[in-house]
Amino acid sequence: MNDRALRVLEFNKIKEILKGFTHTQAAKDIVDNLKPYNNLYEVREHLQETKEGLMLLVKKGSPPFEGIYDVREEIGKGEKGFVLLPGQLLKIANVMRSSRKFKDYVTHKDEEEAYKVIEDICESIYPLKALEDNIYNAIIGEEEISDRASSTLYNIRKSLKDKNASIRDKVNSLIRSYAPYLQESLYTMRGERYVLPVKAENKSSVPGLVHDQSSSGATLFIEPMSLVNLNNEIKELILKEKAEIERILKELSSKVCENIAYVKNNANIIWELDFIFAKSKFGSSLNAICPHVNEDGFVDIVQGKHPLIDPKVVVPIDVYLGRDFTSLVITGPNTGGKTVTLKTVGLLHIMAMSGLMIPARENSTVSLFKEIYADIGDEQSIEQSLSTFSSHMTNIVNIIGSADSKSLVLFDELGAGTDPTEGAALAVSILEHLRKKDVKIIATTHYSELKGYALKTEGVENASVEFDVETLKPTYRLLIGIPGKSNAFEISRRLGLPDFIIEEAKESIASESLKFEDLIQSLQEKSIKAAEDARKSEMLKNEAQKLKEKYEEKLYGLNKVRENALIDAQREGKRLVKEAKEEADNILKNIRELERMGYSSDVRHKLEEERKKLKDKLEKIETQGENLEKEKGEKIKEVKLGEEVYLPKLNQNVIVLTKPDNRGEVQVQAGIMKINVKVEDLRISQRSAKDKKVARREVRLNLKSVSTSIDLRGMDSEEAIYATDKYLDEAYMAGLSKVTVIHGKGTGILRKAINDMLKRHSHVKSYRLGEYGEGGTGVTVVELK
Repeated sequence: MNDRALRVLEFNKIKEILKGFTHTQAAKDIVDNLKPYNNLYEVREHLQETKEGLMLLVKKGSPPFEGIYDVREEIGKGEKGFVLLPGQLLKIANVMRSSRKFKDYVTHKDEEEAYKVIEDICESIYPLKALEDNIYNAIIGEEEISDRASSTLYNIRKSLKDKNASIRDKVNSLIRSYAPYLQESLYTMRGERYVLPVKAENKSSVPGLVHDQSSSGATLFIEPMSLVNLNNEIKELILKEKAEIERILKELSSKVCENIAYVKNNANIIWELDFIFAKSKFGSSLNAICPHVNEDGFVDIVQGKHPLIDPKVVVPIDVYLGRDFTSLVITGPNTGGKTVTLKTVGLLHIMAMSGLMIPARENSTVSLFKEIYADIGDEQSIEQSLSTFSSHMTNIVNIIGSADSKSLVLFDELGAGTDPTEGAALAVSILEHLRKKDVKIIATTHYSELKGYALKTEGVENASVEFDVETLKPTYRLLIGIPGKSNAFEISRRLGLPDFIIEEAKESIASESLKFEDLIQSLQEKSIKAAEDARKSEMLKNEAQKLKEKYEEKLYGLNKVRENALIDAQREGKRLVKEAKEEADNILKNIRELERMGYSSDVRHKLEEERKKLKDKLEKIETQGENLEKEKGEKIKEVKLGEEVYLPKLNQNVIVLTKPDNRGEVQVQAGIMKINVKVEDLRISQRSAKDKKVARREVRLNLKSVSTSIDLRGMDSEEAIYATDKYLDEAYMAGLSKVTVIHGKGTGILRKAINDMLKRHSHVKSYRLGEYGEGGTGVTVVELK
């Protein structure tokens, strides 16, 4: 991707924001080097890893990045065999611990959705638990080695502690003896040796070694001769402690060096994961989605927003290109949003091609372009003596020479800066040349000649930015298929220009031209509505297909879990029967032994009775084991909505939610689960009619008392989704039309999870964030069908 497009479309600002979500300088360096990928596989793979990172954040909370550092310098020293400092070793241990914890963080149960890309990345992590433990056991802090680092160090420090205690006692005794000769009744340290502050005139009264004197010379710091040997012993122990610490650090550094390949590999993976989760958090902050990506030049951005504009004021736009037309000519008033539209399309493509999620609606589609060329803004150069027109034309010449069918070209005010007639002619020629090369083009212009070119040329479409004549302000909405109108007459009337002047101006324009423009606008408004309906229908179809595949996969997993549970139960039953048989055989054997020892006939008779009871019990257990899978109860002839029935496969009562479909299946509620089962698998519930009446009455009473809101604060994402799903079912059955979901403001992760669930929930008609007085962004107001 050319650097000019990245600069003009402000991708560097996106990267600066992205850096704010990283933990290490190494991840920031990865962000600095981030550029759009040049093949479809890489783009989809990196988008998927970003999506998986967001799923993990929602379901499992923050990843295990606690205490990680950029240890590239430490790894480099370890690789060369240097002895590392305690703080450096601790940083390496922290990175190793984080990498090891990641393997547990990404694991999932069989029935849960997998995180394939991130799991593959974490598969290469090589746990170094032994090295971690060695470092943590030996090092307490940045500058402190633990007594447990070695038995030698422990013994040295114990001796040192004892020696210090002895010498302090000795010093205190000397202070009392030499009190008249001392400046103060205390001792101090000089060069790690205990000394006394002696008055200079009493030097001869305290025999010993002079180590220092005060700045005034009035005090001499003398080590009494009786302390010399003790101080020497302490000094020796200190040197031994230092040598032992150096040995320990050398040994730990040696172990790091031995495993340096694994350490470097794990560290690189952690920094890559730091980068991935930064992308995910950035996407969450934008409420972004993972777009579909194709290589066919087809673009369909739904409700796309410019990520650098304040979310409170940005107006989403719908842009599509590449199927019915390959060139889009946008006209409209100044400050109407034409340039922002160009930058939005270009920047969202660069973000998606760099593996970043984009702020748009689900099912938006972007294309993989080998190059994006942007001629936007005033490129006047004083140094090169180029005018605005000349600088633009220099850039356009480069674009014409380089662009091909795999390129997206963005022109802002094409042909501006020179004579309007010549500029318009040049603009048409440039667009036509690039169109013939099948280049995808979006161009803005004020020239009416380009409207006519778009109307009569196949593969070129008009578009405009909407202008509200009532308020004399742009709405910033993009209308594809409708050329922009100058609205000069309406605007002039609003501003107070006399009607007779406006009427005279209208008379100077051929009435056929005015009627033709109005007719074209009317036809194209109908055409654009039909195209919008077709796009929405296609998106709904794709979404329905995705939901179908997702729930079929969930049902398969549920059936698999149920089958495994049945198999385990059968296996456990057979094991119990086998153990009971073996125990019974042993008992019978013991009984026969007792009989041989000679008991009376009465005792033998009682033993025979016990034997018979045991035999009957075994036969009963075997019969129950054989009938474990047999169906119970009478088959249902006709199912009724809300009826409670028995499902043998789950061995529990369920509630019928739907009528049978063309495959003979109904949806039933089993606890918090909703599953599809065949009617022939259902049986009449064993509950009495009285129990059913009580149950129905309880259901009615519960439905009447359903609250109009649910509070999710304090829950994790998964728990909140289950609670909300159950609550919406109850609210729907209770006939509530509007409910409030309270999720709090926080980091926004819980709100994101709930909104994603609401997008696909069958009972939800629409939803929005709360307004002032309703709870603001801390609540979501849901309208039910």
